[in-house]
Amino acid sequence: MAFDVRFTPTAAAHLRGYKKFQQQMMLDAVAERLTHEPTTETRNRKRLGENPLSDWVMRVANFRLFYDVVSEEDRQVVKIKAIGHKDHNRLYVGGEEIGL
Repeated sequence: MAFDVRFTPTAAAHLRGYKKFQQQMMLDAVAERLTHEPTTETRNRKRLGENPLSDWVMRVANFRLFYDVVSEEDRQVVKIKAIGHKDHNRLYVGGEEIGL
């Protein structure tokens, strides 16, 4: 079963903050990895513990896409809630350092 992928307005704003080739790299990864089995842990995708961002994170190079999987009507939806990037041990989302 294919999952619908939707970006929250906040995540869409985060995405627009990156260069076009970076945006395309992330969008290609979303299409490839999150439309089927987004809740299967892999080396680039894992379930997070308690945190304010989301239940899941997907790694694309030094970028991190935070998402939840929810049921809406009769469809399963991957809701991308935030996008950030790692700089060494620090995670930045929307220009602010986030501690997970």
